Amino acid sequence: MAEGGTVAHDRLRSFIERIERLEEEKMALMADIKEVYAEAKGVGFDVKTMRKVVSLRKMDDSDRQEAEFLLDTYLSALGMIERPMGSVQAAE
Repeated sequence: MAEGGTVAHDRLRSFIERIERLEEEKMALMADIKEVYAEAKGVGFDVKTMRKVVSLRKMDDSDRQEAEFLLDTYLSALGMIERPMGSVQAAE
């Protein structure tokens, strides 16, 4: 039984160490991404808008269209925009 416990212990340690290395890599990548945004901001791009574009590009077309339709619908309901023609057609 002791051998099985040792194997499980070693395997657990291996998993934990792999996760720790990946977390370190993730932090390094996040720092790199932050630098790219800072560079873009330095030449005049709006970082908030860039983040939104990155988020939208991750979505498939139907999810993105649905999100845009809902945003237009909510903005229209609040009187912030006139209901676009595309939204009327999409709703029908």
